[in-house]
Parts: sequence; structure tokens; C-alpha cells
Amino acid sequence: MQDSQIIRTEYSDVMKKSYIDYAMSVIIARALPDVRDGLKPVQRRTLYDMHELGIRYDRPYRKCARIVGDTMGKYHPHGDSSIYEALVVMAQEFKKGMILVDGHGNFGSIEGDGAAAMRYTEARLAKVTQEAYLSDLDKDIVDFVPNFDETEKEPEVLPVRLPNLLVNGAEGIAVGMATSIPTHNLGEVIDAVKAYMKNDEISTKQLMKYIKGPDFPTGGIVVNKDDLPEIYETGVGKIKLRGKVEVEEMKGGKTRLVITEIPYTMIGAGIGKFLNDVCALVESKKTSDIVDISNQSSKEGIRIVIELKRGADIENLKNMLYKKTRLEDTFGVNMLAVANGRPETMGLRKIIEHHVDFQFEMATRKYRNLLNKEQDKK
Repeated sequence: MQDSQIIRTEYSDVMKKSYIDYAMSVIIARALPDVRDGLKPVQRRTLYDMHELGIRYDRPYRKCARIVGDTMGKYHPHGDSSIYEALVVMAQEFKKGMILVDGHGNFGSIEGDGAAAMRYTEARLAKVTQEAYLSDLDKDIVDFVPNFDETEKEPEVLPVRLPNLLVNGAEGIAVGMATSIPTHNLGEVIDAVKAYMKNDEISTKQLMKYIKGPDFPTGGIVVNKDDLPEIYETGVGKIKLRGKVEVEEMKGGKTRLVITEIPYTMIGAGIGKFLNDVCALVESKKTSDIVDISNQSSKEGIRIVIELKRGADIENLKNMLYKKTRLEDTFGVNMLAVANGRPETMGLRKIIEHHVDFQFEMATRKYRNLLNKEQDKK
């Protein structure tokens, strides 16, 4: 080999450049959602592949293994488990503010049970996904880019008509940064978007007249409401969540505490840990008011029952549960998303602004395309 073909460089410079390239690849192309459609690449590609396969909400379910294999072969060459996990999460009502995939079969439970293998489960697009996320793909209002081996085209972003990033939230760990966006009520978010469209000078505080706070699928009560304006202004902060505890009277003058809503962070193994923590309080004699605890949760919702002895100090016990267990927990907010090809931490107003700009851009392209068609006819 001739010396002219050898590039001499400092080893540390090569390492630095390679690591920065890798980090940006993970940030932009895998871990963070796009502010426009609120989807990570794996979610976008899976939904687009289901659309291409014709797995509509009004057609029969198809095997998840078929969807995962097709997505991996055409658009997302990163392993089947990451694609299937993304598909499962989009079908879980207890994780998403609004499900995007209609799952058929065992898609896991709120208590941390995993979904069945993809060869057993089936799925199809949810109606809202078909109509509000994918229906305008044929109208040339979003850019298509080559896939990884340049044999197919895929949309750079889906033509989503609603602020999915706020409605469904996001969780993702990239390199040196992470995103954690809570879910919100669809109606409240739409009202806030309409308010912004009427007055683009509107402040975050005024937008909070419509969006009072997060709306988690597991319920829960926000304890530190006074911190929400700053969290929504900066896009960073901590939300303190408490489970909802109701007191029910039983026969013989006994009472029981019934937990009907839990902090979002308790999903999965957190429920089992909570039951163990309550048992530990009894065993360590921190309280003698608890007689029995049972998890009666079902598809109808959460129901954890704590039976108390006669004359128990209910308020004291409630405070102990909040202090000593995960019935009160913290949800860390970091509203980080990809905007204009770069990761950016955004407040509530900025996310809504990006959404409205995206809708305007799509509407403009749609109108321009119609004008061009009319001129071609003439």
C-alpha cells in the first residue's frame, strides 16, 4: 500500500469524531421522538409498514411476527425485539394516553407481565391512527426518504393531525440525554392548540387554563400543582404523584382502604413492590392497624384493598403509606424532542407552536398540490 493512501491522524481525534457520530445517530435516529408527529423512528416505521400492508382497523388482525419481520426487512434493521416492544407499547392502554395499535391476544398487564411471543399475538391499526396519522400519506404533504439500503422509500415524518407528543408522551434514553414527557388529555390539548391558533402571543400560564396538568392512564393526584407552571415553561422538573385512596365501610364497624388509582411510575414491578412494602410495615411493627391486603385489580381497573382493624387511625396510616411506599412517587419531566434535526428541550408553548407550524406546512403543501392539479387539467 502506498503512503499516499494512508491517512495519518491523532487517535483521540478519531475516537472523538466516531463517538459524536454514534451519539447523534442514537439521538436522532433511535431514541428521541420528532416534535412534529411525536413518534420515534421505530414507532413511525412500524405504523407505516402496517399501513403499507393494509392492516386497517376495519380489516382482520394480522400476526405481529409478520408486521415485525416486514418492518425489520424494509425499514428498521435493528433487531426484532425492539420493533415488537414498540408495537406492544403502542397497544397498551395503561402506558399510552391513546393507543395507536389495536392488539389481539396477550399484550401484557399493568402488573408487569410481558406480552406473549409475537408468533402468538395479532394486531391492526387503531381507527384514530388510520384516520389522523396515516390517511394523508398519499397527498404528497410530507417528504419521503430512502430506507437503509435504498430499496424502499419511507416517510421522514407522518402527517399526524393532532399533537401526539403531548397526548401520548414519550420515554427514551439516548447518549448523554433522555426524554420523559407525560401524557395529557386529548380534549384539553386540542383546546390549547385552538387557543394558540387564535392568539400566538399566548403565554404558558394562559395555555394552562386548558391543560391543567398531565393526565396519566393510571390516574393519580398531582401533589405539587404549584410547580407545574415552571415545569411547563422550562420543560424540565419533577411532578409528585400520589395514588387515590378511598375509605370503605365494612360490616362490624371495620373499614378498609381501597386504592383505585396509582402513580404512573408504579406500573409493572412497582405494584408487587408496593404490596411487599405494606407487608413489611406490618412485619416490622411500624403499624398494627392493617389486617389484610389483597390485589383485586382487573381489566376494569386498579383495586388494591387494605383491610383495617376496628378503630384504626386512617389518616395516620394514609400518610405512612405515602411516606414509606411508592404510593407517592416522583415523575421526572424532561420534554426533549428532535426539532429541525436537533435535540431540543421545549416547554409546553414551544411544543404546541411546532405542532401548529407543522399543520400549516402540510395544509400549504396540500393546497399547492391541488392548484397544480387544476392547472395541469387546463
